[in-house]
This record gives sequence, structure tokens and C-alpha cells, in this order.
Amino acid sequence: MDVLQAECVSRHEAIVGESPVWSPAEQALYWVDITGGQIHRFHPGTSASNTFDLGEPVTALALRTQGGLVLSLRKEFAFYDLKSRQLTRLGNPEENLPDNRFNDAKCDRQGRFWAGTMGDKHWDQPCGGLYRFDPDRTITKHQSDVICANGMGWSPDNRTMYFTESFRYAIYAYDFDAASGAISNRRTFAEVDRSAGAFPDGLTVDAEGHVWSVHNAVGRVVRYTPEGRLERTIELPVPRPCGCSFGGEELDTLYITTARETLTPAQLQQFPLSGSLFAAKPGVRGLPEAQFAG
Repeated sequence: MDVLQAECVSRHEAIVGESPVWSPAEQALYWVDITGGQIHRFHPGTSASNTFDLGEPVTALALRTQGGLVLSLRKEFAFYDLKSRQLTRLGNPEENLPDNRFNDAKCDRQGRFWAGTMGDKHWDQPCGGLYRFDPDRTITKHQSDVICANGMGWSPDNRTMYFTESFRYAIYAYDFDAASGAISNRRTFAEVDRSAGAFPDGLTVDAEGHVWSVHNAVGRVVRYTPEGRLERTIELPVPRPCGCSFGGEELDTLYITTARETLTPAQLQQFPLSGSLFAAKPGVRGLPEAQFAG
């Protein structure tokens, strides 16, 4: 099995770096620091970064076809105008669950924003859900009893949706109806050995239909074949990678966000690049990230 190395491309001290999304128009990568309440924009051509401070948790983002971003905040969906820095709050699907928060989110190719929730303190409880936020602002719940919703993605033929539950230590596959946005036939795609110390986090799918999954706590990203077989590994010099996504002019660079959360002072001294943005050239290309159609 091939083992590659990721390198730091932009140094940060993000508490929980997540949700990397490539903008082809800007040739830039957006990503968030959940706990730090920040959106970052990295320009690899110049190595410059911009930061947008929201002053509250922002858990994931996607580009909008109308410009700006769609976000999942701690409890709400929102739009964010990058020029005016105006935040427009939208629906909260879990008003009756104050101890939950959103975690990861991603747009499908029909321009619908999917977002999952988790227990804000009790990460290992089956209290989360999986929601779809449509361009008409309708919110639909698709899955209950989720244990720490995390990375998701779609196969190149758009017939399979992948969804991670971190503390079920598994990635699930669903049959996906692109026209209606319905999911069905949930089954286990891949599992992580609980005794190995890792849990599955962010996820992306490449142009060959292979699934890249971040293994948090052990500093690696793995590639699964469409059959769920482990095929390739990227190692990082930090223990807590979180999200991954392809970017670059040819979509041939895998960007990886990382976290400092839960690391002790001794660990931070040992792993000083924790919270930074990393990248690797795995020899395959990704798929363009879909934009929100509303």
C-alpha cells in the first residue's frame, strides 16, 4: 500500500480546522475554524490568506451560485456575504435539542446543502441527525440517531452518497436519488478499528470513485476503493487532521485541515503545526465541489 506525506502550506493555530472547499473562480481554498469562529481563504498561488471573523462557531461552508457562502453555524443555516460580511440567519432544525450542534456539511450536485449534527459535549451519543437544506430553504431530515455526523460525498455517477458517523467508527453508503434528494438502503461502506485509536472524520470522493477519509487522532488520510478496500495512505506530521478536499487548477492537490483541540501543552510543543493547512499530491484528481443553488 502506497504511503505519501502531506506538507504544511499555510501555518495557522486553528482550534478545529474543517470544511475545505475549492473555489475555481478565485483559485482559492475556503475553510473554517469551527471553535475559533473564522472562515479562512487561502490563495496557493501567492500563499496569502484572508480571514473572516464571525465571532461565533461556524462548522461548514459551501459556495453559492449567487455569490457568497452558505454556512452551517452552531445551530442554524446561514448565508454570508464576503464583501459586506453580512450574516443572514436561516432555519434551525433542532430548536428542541439545545445541546446539539451542526458539524460537517456539503452540497450535492443539484445544489442542495446537506448537514449533520452531533452532541456538543457528548460526542458519542446517538442524538444527531442528517438534514438537507434546499435552495427554497426547505429543511428535510433524512437520518436520526446519528453519532457525531461527519464527512460526506457522492460517487461520480451520483448514485451513491457516503456519510460518516465518527463514533460509530464507520462510513455508510446510501442509494441516492439525484432528482428527489432521497436516500435509501443504508449499509456499511468501511469501518475503523476502534482499538487503533483513530476515528473517521472528513471525507471526499475523487474522480475515480475512490473515497478519501480522514482518520483523526492518528494523523493520516486513507483512500478506499469503491468496494471499501484500503488502498492508499497519506501521513501528516500532526495527530488531528479533520477535513479533506481536492483543489488546485487541475484538482490534483488534496488539501487537509487540522485541529489543536484536546491536545495538551506537551503535545502542542511536540506537534507545533497542529491547526495548520496541509496538502499532498496523491496522483489522482478530485471532483469539482458543487455550489448551493439558492
